Amino acid sequence: MKALAPGTVIFHRHRGYGVITHVNLLTGWISARFGSESRTLDLNLSTDEVQFADGEAILFRRAPPERMPHARLMAMVRSLHAAGYEKLYLYSWPKPSGLHWRWHLFTGQRNWMQRPWREGWYGSGADYNVNPVMGWGDSPGATTEELVHALAKFDPQGLARALGRDEDHTAWFADVCDALLPGYMYSLDMEKPAASGLRDMPPVPVIPVRAGLPAYDGPDIGWPPGWAGLWTRAHVMPAPKIRLAPQEEEER
Repeated sequence: MKALAPGTVIFHRHRGYGVITHVNLLTGWISARFGSESRTLDLNLSTDEVQFADGEAILFRRAPPERMPHARLMAMVRSLHAAGYEKLYLYSWPKPSGLHWRWHLFTGQRNWMQRPWREGWYGSGADYNVNPVMGWGDSPGATTEELVHALAKFDPQGLARALGRDEDHTAWFADVCDALLPGYMYSLDMEKPAASGLRDMPPVPVIPVRAGLPAYDGPDIGWPPGWAGLWTRAHVMPAPKIRLAPQEEEER
């Protein structure tokens, strides 16, 4: 899509050619001047059939917008898995308010509890609502292929760490994508155990990525490989290694 900014020449089927004087992409409204220097007309990009001067349509939110980018990220990760970058993992979890979901792409060794220690790329649905980009030089509405190329160009060294085989996770992720895309995403938020101890493992929570979609009623989604044991032991980070002083090492 071409740039849309004050000064852009547009065409309207009832008003003819005009010039944009103001743009509000958060609401989808523009102001334009058609032949009069003193009078502007407000137009809605979703319903007023505004075109660029060369006849290309200006389309804005014809369908309900995504509230979160996770489904697009899932499609991108699946594409990278197919290209051999199988050590790439997508972790999703809600903010404490529950209004938005965060995401974290990380690479290398698959260890869900030590995920915060892994290098990767982060984002939040709250930021995405205002500026719908992932943050690595992509553009709003970029296709899966465009997202892959943008990430590879932005951080080739980071993406190179995802090269390798993880067949169990890749198979699980492909099944999840088949069940959920394009309208739903998963959340790996682990409920805190009740006072009586750890509860049985429930299905993975599934959330729609667009407003107006019904609640998910498809098959239950299992937890990813390497997750099952987290329900049967305490979630304690490993202790740092004990380093003995040189004198103590000699005595030993």
